[in-house]
Amino acid sequence: MDETYKLILVEDDASLGYLLSEYLGMKGFEVLWAKNAKEALLNVKTNFFDLAILDVMLPDMDGFELSQKVKTINPNLPFLFLTARSLKIDVLKGFSLGAVDYLKKPIDEEELVVRINALLSRLVASGSEQGKTTTYIIGDYFLDTDTFELKYKGENIKLTGKEFDLLTLLAMNKNQLCTHKEILTTIWDKNDYFNKKSLNVFISHLRKHLGRDPRISIVNVNRRGFMLRVGEEK
Repeated sequence: MDETYKLILVEDDASLGYLLSEYLGMKGFEVLWAKNAKEALLNVKTNFFDLAILDVMLPDMDGFELSQKVKTINPNLPFLFLTARSLKIDVLKGFSLGAVDYLKKPIDEEELVVRINALLSRLVASGSEQGKTTTYIIGDYFLDTDTFELKYKGENIKLTGKEFDLLTLLAMNKNQLCTHKEILTTIWDKNDYFNKKSLNVFISHLRKHLGRDPRISIVNVNRRGFMLRVGEEK
């Protein structure tokens, strides 16, 4: 490979996880092995990956649900499923959720590598390689996900970690609703009353940070969630 691709492997089976991560590493990939869904989500929030490999049967959350949570964090991250399930309905469900491939266990390591190389080559060739856009334009503001900075006309605005994560999620879904559940499970890992109160506080902070551009608003949508709305320039 001309460049090293970074993969996240989510597999709770210790033997298989070790085998696949070692084999893929030998084949030139950089592999992060997460043993459950919670660990996977924490890593997707803080790291760049070219491809996610998700086991369907996980102890804390099935791979189908995990894939949707991953998409709220990074909608451009392609993923494939590994599963012992052989039912056609499960395969169809995987593809309907956006999977780029679906491999049944027991896994043939050589076939997995061939599939991964083919997928990554196709994604790069089609211009679908994720991670190219690392700066979100929010009116007159720029949110840089490489330097973790919010900038307004050249001035850096200091954000806390939670403020940055929350604004990034809203910016990724600009002018679209982010539900309370999506935000809380993504940023706080738990949807409960106390975290919802904290969310309201952080929304207030972000409104102040973004207050210099009157076109920008963070709207509370019918108690369902929040939307980062950016209007047309007047």
